[in-house]
This record gives sequence, structure tokens and C-alpha cells, in this order.
Amino acid sequence: MARYSPSVQNLISKLAGLPGIGGKSAQRLAFHILSMSDKEVEELANSITEAHKLTVRCSKCQNFTDSDPCPICSDTKRDNSTVCVVESPRDVSTFERMHEYNGLYHVLHGVFSPVSGKGMEDITLPQLISRLQTSPEIKEVIVATNQSAEGNATALYISRLLTPSGIKVTRLASGLPMGSDIEYADDLTLANALKGRIQI
Repeated sequence: MARYSPSVQNLISKLAGLPGIGGKSAQRLAFHILSMSDKEVEELANSITEAHKLTVRCSKCQNFTDSDPCPICSDTKRDNSTVCVVESPRDVSTFERMHEYNGLYHVLHGVFSPVSGKGMEDITLPQLISRLQTSPEIKEVIVATNQSAEGNATALYISRLLTPSGIKVTRLASGLPMGSDIEYADDLTLANALKGRIQI
């Protein structure tokens, strides 16, 4: 006998397919949706449909937007000599939340990952190269991919690709997080912190 009706099971299955949503979370979300009023469910469904239809990739930075170019690329007050290369649109939001970076972005929509079958042609690297070739005002590319094997491999590839162009390529510093104890740091983190030391 099925645990839930086919329609409920289908809803749970679709929710569980979303990143970061496990089986239990999918069940909680499904039952919350089922407890909502018809109007609330309709508004939720409409907001998903509307966002999916109206959202496009910015032709310059490849970030998700409903206007092209996006508000960041259109902002004349931004420093257009620097481009921060990130893995996903979420990373742009993280940088913008800090209010410390005033340059432009380029969203790769992934990283080089042979294990999962993702090559360099599957991310927006060709668009980045084309952008750099047609934008001589860009003097520095900050590679802000995650500190993972795939992120580091992508960063190294981008660096090797851009070095002959004369564009400065930098990588985000890595090391000990604020408030951490050296005693509990793993060897790789501690080694990166030592290599990335700065004068005080």
C-alpha cells in the first residue's frame, strides 16, 4: 500500500529534487503547501511561473535578471575595470550583501568537473573570454570560485588562459576563518593561511 496518494508522492518527489532539500524537508514543504489556501497556492505557482518566464541571463555577466543588461552591468557608478568571476548567481548576492566590492561580475553557472561530466564548454567561459576581448577597460579578473578541487582547477585554467592577455588575474585569499582556533584547523587550511600571510 502506498504511503501517500500518488499526487502527494509526486509533489514530495518534485520538491526533493531541488538542491538542498532532503526527503524529510520535502515532506514538510509538501504538507505545508497542502495546508495553504487555494489563493496562496495559486500565488505561489504564479510567482514560480512568472519568474521562470521573465528571467533571462544578462548578455554581459550571465547573471539572472529580468532586464538586459542587468542593473549591476548598467550601473555607471560601478568600477568597470574589475570583473569578479563566480560560480553561481547566489555568489553575486553574497558579494553584494557585503558592500565591499564595487566592480562587475561574471557568472560561470558551474565549474569544471570531469567527474560529473561538466567540461569548460559547459560553463560560460567562452562568454567571459569574448567579453574580455571586447572590453579593454577590464584590467583585473578576480577568480572567486569555491575552494574545492573543481573550483581550484577552474581558477587555474582561467589564470593560464588569461595570463598571455596581460590582464591581472587574482584569486580570493583562503585560510583561517575569523574567530577560529589554529588548534582545530586542518592541514590544508593552515597551509593556505601560511602561504597567504600578509604584513601587518
